[in-house]
Amino acid sequence: MATMTVPVKRKFNFKKSFLPYLYLMPAFIVLGVITFYPLIYQVIISFTDFQTKDLLLGLNSPKLNQIGLQNYIDIITGGLPVQNFDFFRVLTYNIWWALTNVMVHVPAGVLIAVLLNVKGVWFKKFYRAIYVLPVVIPPIVVATIWRNIFDEQYGAMNQSLTAISHLFGNMDPVKIRWLFEYQPPIPWLLPNGPLPLAYYAMMIANFWLGWPFMVLVATGALQSIPKELYEAASIDGASKGFQFWNITVPLIRPAMIPAAVYGFTMSFNLFNFVFFMTGGGPARSTEILVTFAYDLVRNLRLYGAAGAFSVIIFFVALTIFLITNRITKATESYTES
Repeated sequence: MATMTVPVKRKFNFKKSFLPYLYLMPAFIVLGVITFYPLIYQVIISFTDFQTKDLLLGLNSPKLNQIGLQNYIDIITGGLPVQNFDFFRVLTYNIWWALTNVMVHVPAGVLIAVLLNVKGVWFKKFYRAIYVLPVVIPPIVVATIWRNIFDEQYGAMNQSLTAISHLFGNMDPVKIRWLFEYQPPIPWLLPNGPLPLAYYAMMIANFWLGWPFMVLVATGALQSIPKELYEAASIDGASKGFQFWNITVPLIRPAMIPAAVYGFTMSFNLFNFVFFMTGGGPARSTEILVTFAYDLVRNLRLYGAAGAFSVIIFFVALTIFLITNRITKATESYTES
């Protein structure tokens, strides 16, 4: 006769189950103080007319008025007391700025990484060490240096162009107003907000800042590709171009797409670089969303409107991330992709 086994109830160990949460508690407290509290606070004040008069008492200020969605309506419809402001123009420019940076950084990073990965190239480690320098330099320093490079009177860019023009017999100094010329070189490129010359200067400077990170990611992905695949392709008579497009590109794609999404997000919110290089000028034509939100606080002291602007930026960035993640499948694993 078979005997029935009675399942043994395990005693709940409260201490063992609670211990992981106890270890995580300090991190939760720090995040709550420096991250979650400010986020919640700015959402609350976005429905008020919070200004300088309310700084002392905060939400307890008797002069604080609840205005509902008025801040959001003013931002969308252009009702803020700010000159040359059009929300959809700034949004379009911000997306274009981030997109074009990624479109330049990623191919350049992959190309340079592939060239450095070729056998026989001397001083590979030295090149890679030099190329990582822009990644570790703060954007504020990069913006300040490049602002000086594009200076109209004494900048290295105009001086270099002057030296080149001298070779062709033109003795007049080149004085291009890189950061202050409002007339767009290509008027049709962005119809609802023509791109000034400052945009192209910023693209040059941010290219120097952004491509080394893509080189690092691409190098790591390239070194994980088995060399046997290239050897087998060479034996079958495949050209270098065929190997690149059919072996290299598919195998580095799972690493480069998340890097591209990260680069897009960083460029989308690149406050320090934009603010210290052009300040959003000329005439707010290079303003991005985060610099405008900061301007609402610094110059106009419209804390409620700035809070609403920050909430809008959050949802815009979240929407863009979800769309790009859906299209590119950036967060999927190697097996899922």
